[in-house]
Amino acid sequence: MTQEWWLNALWSVTPTIIIGILFGLIIYAAINADRKIRKERADVDAEERARFEAERRNRPKPADGE
Repeated sequence: MTQEWWLNALWSVTPTIIIGILFGLIIYAAINADRKIRKERADVDAEERARFEAERRNRPKPADGE
């Protein structure tokens, strides 16, 4: 009788555990993807900022009176 009770308890809890694990994996994947996208975006922003500063430094200065 006790063995049946434990088996029933295990079968009752298993779907909840599986769904919890799947949920955790999905959340982990979403957070990891967000982290990668933010890093890529920061890299692109840094490149654009550097290019803008280089163009700004190389731009000829306007003459007085123009």
